[in-house]
Amino acid sequence: MKMKKLFTAVLAAAMVVSMTGCGSAAAPAESTAAAESTVSAESTAAEESTASADTAEATTEAASTEAGSEAADASADTYDLAGKKIGVQLGTTGDQLATEYEQNGATVERYNKGADAIQALKQGKIDCVVIDGNPAKAFVEKNDDLKILDGELSSEEYAMCVKKGNTELADKINGALQQLEEDGTLDAIVSNYIGDEVGQHPYTSPEGVDRSNGTLVMATNAAFEPYEYYENQEIVGIDPDIAQAVCDVLGYELKIEDMEFDSIINAVVSGKADFGAAGMTVTEDRKLSVDFTDTYATASQVIIVKK
Repeated sequence: MKMKKLFTAVLAAAMVVSMTGCGSAAAPAESTAAAESTVSAESTAAEESTASADTAEATTEAASTEAGSEAADASADTYDLAGKKIGVQLGTTGDQLATEYEQNGATVERYNKGADAIQALKQGKIDCVVIDGNPAKAFVEKNDDLKILDGELSSEEYAMCVKKGNTELADKINGALQQLEEDGTLDAIVSNYIGDEVGQHPYTSPEGVDRSNGTLVMATNAAFEPYEYYENQEIVGIDPDIAQAVCDVLGYELKIEDMEFDSIINAVVSGKADFGAAGMTVTEDRKLSVDFTDTYATASQVIIVKK
């Protein structure tokens, strides 16, 4: 009986040892399976993350390519300003035109100088610049990474502005402009800055001009090449030359005051300047504040974009 009990105890102990051994073998197997599962999950997640990043990058590149393609293939008639960041010179016709697109989601960034808007375009801060055609040509000639879209947004006419009701001065200027047009002086002045004969027709005052009538003060914004800009610390351009020719005809000295474009009309209205000449477009809004002389040049608004 004792032997039977002893045998039973030994057998039970052997079974325990056997079961313990089996348990120890199962644990590493389960651990290995868990590890393999974790590695597989991490690998899958990494692959999905990489694929997602690749997709996002491809989408960004596609959007950038599409935007570049739009500008490259567009004209002023087809380039969609809605939703764009548009750079303009404050107070200009370009400013007025761009403002109309704000209700279509466009953002208008206004700068005191056209050159500042061009710099913002080059830096990628804006999508395009709306500006007068001839200054646009001057900017593009100096920046080979920019281009003017074919076509124009609008056509317009330039004139000098005088204080409202000052018909005496307006009539005098108109008479001088007519004389200068008839004798070819106006065409010569313009061709000295625009076209194939740039620099060949500089204007010089006739000798012995009687300037006993006093001085006329011209308000301008000398950041609008070729109409007015600085060269060797002197204000030069189409408008200063025409104004000088007008003063030569009328017997006045000419004094030029440089200021921000949107200050010119206020200077004329307040009497700080006798007239304004700054590639200024004749508009109905401006006619509410000042009178205009006869027009002496035609122009257009165009769009500049990066190539």
